[in-house]
Amino acid sequence: MTILVAEDDAVTREALTELLQNDGHEVLAARDGREALKLWKSHRPGLVLLDIMMPHASGYEVCRSIRSEDRRTPVVFLSAKSEEVDVVLGLELGADDFLRKPFGKHELLARVRAVLRRYEEPGEGDELSFGGWSVFPKRLVARQGEREIELTVREVKLIALLARRRGEVVTRDELLNECWGLEYYPESRTVDQHVLNLRKKVEADPSKPLLIETVRGAGYRFP
Repeated sequence: MTILVAEDDAVTREALTELLQNDGHEVLAARDGREALKLWKSHRPGLVLLDIMMPHASGYEVCRSIRSEDRRTPVVFLSAKSEEVDVVLGLELGADDFLRKPFGKHELLARVRAVLRRYEEPGEGDELSFGGWSVFPKRLVARQGEREIELTVREVKLIALLARRRGEVVTRDELLNECWGLEYYPESRTVDQHVLNLRKKVEADPSKPLLIETVRGAGYRFP
């Protein structure tokens, strides 16, 4: 697996490169956001690890550019910025994880392996239906009448699990295990933020959701 590491601190960049290479990956190392985008465009790596505060283009800008062309490649932020607003912004831009510095090498490798394992392309299964939407997993789109929206791989996984358990409460732990992987140790708001992003796409009024219900203190369900 080829992994792009974008980190402006040389010591951290070299340490991450060595760690990932020892784990069997090929590593592309970028010193700033501009170089990261250049390497991404020319090599199309299987995973992107992004620092946020970088010269020329921030990690947020790099993630936004990647997501404008590619909704499949997993993106993980590595940052000392740890306020909730930073985490939420990263997830809203389409990132799959947000790992706060400093972090241990075992935690980083666990996150990388979990993202790579769980971020496989959705299966060949039939289209899914819920709340008037038809979801096409292979195309990562959903359609309602003449309206068509784009979905991320993670959103398709969330929909598929909730659809299989229609009418039942699916706990946050179950959603994490199914859609992120057993080795994944996310922030507590990770599931909630992804559900919020999905509601913005499919609900008529995201502030009063009818398609994806919140069961307070438990999880979510399709009614």
